[in-house]
Amino acid sequence: MKNKLGIDIPKFVEGLGNLKPYKGPFNRIRKVSKEEITQVPTKIRSSLPGRKKLINSLEKVIELSGLKNGDTISFHHHLRNGDHLLMKVMKTLDKMGFKDLTIFSSSLTSAHQNLYEYVENGVIKRIFTSGLRGELGKFVSRGKMDIPVIIRSHGGRARAIKTGEVKIDVAFIGAPSSDKEGNLNGVRGPSACGSLGYAMVDAKYANCTIAITDHLVEYPNTPISIPQYEIDYIVKIDRIGDPDKIGSGSTRLTKNPVDLVIAENAAKAILYSGYFGQGMSFQTGAGGASLATAKYLADIMEKKQVVGSYAIGGISSYMIDLYKRGLFKKMFDVQSFDKGVVSSLLNNDDHIEISADFYANPFNSGAIINDLDIVVLAAYEIDTDFNVNVLVDSHGYAQGASGGHSDTSAGAKLTVIVAPSFRARIPTVVDKVNTIITPGETVDILVTERGIAINPRRKDLIENLKSKGLPIRDIHDLRKKVELITNNPKMAEYSDKVCGFIEYRDGTILDTIKQVVEKY
Repeated sequence: MKNKLGIDIPKFVEGLGNLKPYKGPFNRIRKVSKEEITQVPTKIRSSLPGRKKLINSLEKVIELSGLKNGDTISFHHHLRNGDHLLMKVMKTLDKMGFKDLTIFSSSLTSAHQNLYEYVENGVIKRIFTSGLRGELGKFVSRGKMDIPVIIRSHGGRARAIKTGEVKIDVAFIGAPSSDKEGNLNGVRGPSACGSLGYAMVDAKYANCTIAITDHLVEYPNTPISIPQYEIDYIVKIDRIGDPDKIGSGSTRLTKNPVDLVIAENAAKAILYSGYFGQGMSFQTGAGGASLATAKYLADIMEKKQVVGSYAIGGISSYMIDLYKRGLFKKMFDVQSFDKGVVSSLLNNDDHIEISADFYANPFNSGAIINDLDIVVLAAYEIDTDFNVNVLVDSHGYAQGASGGHSDTSAGAKLTVIVAPSFRARIPTVVDKVNTIITPGETVDILVTERGIAINPRRKDLIENLKSKGLPIRDIHDLRKKVELITNNPKMAEYSDKVCGFIEYRDGTILDTIKQVVEKY
């Protein structure tokens, strides 16, 4: 089959089943009621008085969970690069002799890059995730897995769970704080990470949910992010992670002069776009240029006395500062981007923890991104059709994540991509991206240090920005200008083997990850 973007998609893949081709960002969402897709029921859990959930070892709780070879286990990545739990559980499962498991994680970070070892020894058979990094991303891109990985957006993952497309047999929830009954939150304890938004859907729909904590407190543990009636067992271990590694260079304000030029122009484009004004809602990605855009925009908001209704998404300390300056009234937090966010989530009623379902599931009646006015996002690459890649690097390896990129681009009234025109003499603006994560018809503006390109679909934006003194360029001209500077560097080459599928948020297949051809 060919999807709407002209990409060949197989009808069936062994180990994955039937596939549906992408037909547009809203095509299936409009028709989903006619498909008679229903939300799967959650498993009924019963408990007799006096039953004890607290188990003294990982091995014992895994035995009690009923986990079998070939089952699906889930994890969340709220501790990001500081997560210790996933690899600890995998080591235990390996020791216990489990085989052919499916890993279904909200994302996989550099903390999980050695996961490929468990593919090699047969413990893992399939991987479903939002992101791949480090040696694991290279392993997948080299075609080492028998069954292609599935890359899902955060909203797409919540959809897949709620529709039963993916059934979680055992969910392992890293809980920074728990009581003896399993009331969990992420705002207390030595491994406090903030929001548990991705884990909420897993806990609710898994056949068995195991909370693993390093901070057991007296009952009741409050505030309650995940309630005790969704938890089957609790295990206490020494440490689930290092919250100092939640943040990274990509979650801090940049001082790079190129990024600052981009950010200043992006803020001006937003100002004149027609979507800037009282009560606007806003989201920014974690990249340096994205956060810098928020800084410049905040200065404009302060000068013009504009107050936004809310900020959403992954909340960083910088967004907390904007709230404290009175520039946004509320914050909706699905993932806390650094340790500094934790105290705000604990103490501020205007800082609201939400699930990935609430945030971005396209198959519910009110994902908050559908009300989003403006989103600012980064990109590895963007092509002349405005398709964006945030997963596969210029060497052809999966080293990024889909995250909420395609979700927010679809929902927002204005999607702004901020990126340098090239990195290390590798062009960012290209004829065709390595792998499409976000389709161009949901992207509105590209801002680089060499000019601003507006999607021709958005004639309103072209009209609004044309006489504002901004460096507006046709994206084809921008690409040619970059090409003269980078002098046609050699790009990654691929074989025909498919290593992974990019699933769009509605469950259709947007693109593929091809096996990289290594020349050494």
